[in-house]
Amino acid sequence: MSQLVTGDAVVLGLQPARVPTRALAIAIDALLIITGYLLISLLLLSAVVPLGFATAQAVQVALLILVLIGVPIAVETLTQGRSLGKLVLGLRVVRTDGGPVRFRHALVRGVIGFVEIIMTGGSVALIASLVSPQGRRLGDVFAGTLVVRERLPGRRTLPLPPPPPELAGQFTALDLSQVPDGLWLAVRQYLTRMGKMEPTAAWSMGQRLAGDVATRVGTPAPPGLHPAGYLSAVAAERRRRDSERVFGPGPAAASHVPPYAPGPVLTEQRPAPGGPTPPY
Repeated sequence: MSQLVTGDAVVLGLQPARVPTRALAIAIDALLIITGYLLISLLLLSAVVPLGFATAQAVQVALLILVLIGVPIAVETLTQGRSLGKLVLGLRVVRTDGGPVRFRHALVRGVIGFVEIIMTGGSVALIASLVSPQGRRLGDVFAGTLVVRERLPGRRTLPLPPPPPELAGQFTALDLSQVPDGLWLAVRQYLTRMGKMEPTAAWSMGQRLAGDVATRVGTPAPPGLHPAGYLSAVAAERRRRDSERVFGPGPAAASHVPPYAPGPVLTEQRPAPGGPTPPY
């Protein structure tokens, strides 16, 4: 995960979970999974033993794979990164840009986790987490995810500002696949915290981020628009697509995307040092 440093020397980034906390969350999940596996195997084996030893062995292997790999993948997908152990300890799996995980992220984490946690007794995952600055195990690295702390004292999740109303529906055809997760994270953190930054630093950083995004999506900001307005519109389009993937197209998905609220028209006026913060 790349970190973005503002002109005020403020580092914008997520708060990674510590290795001991993650290990405790894994232990809680493992205890539940093993207990569930033993109970289900007793019930199934009592029903299939009369069919022969080979059948009982095949059922036991299939059940083992289902419980140790399939269940964690399903739980992470349905809860968007919150297993019971993580929920108890206030942790969550997110993408490296801060967005919610989807099935493909949970699948990669689950398959690699079976090897680095279960087959090696957790030694590979522990070494990888200790080596990584963000405490990421191999499953996180290949899936592009990160385990973060959700419950932070004195902090709350800041909503992204709504995009300018004049850009409503203009970016629905953008190709967002070329924008890396690190850049999405930088955009999100910039939009939520630019009001606390020094105006000149906020302006220059917005210009740089808007240029990086425009280079990758192939559509520059409209002339005269503040870079924060352009970034908020592109970020809103990505949130809309994420909601459609999770909830499907229709009212359910639309209800999870902030509406285009009326706001001031942003003009490209470079702020003077010490002057007021731009409207976005």
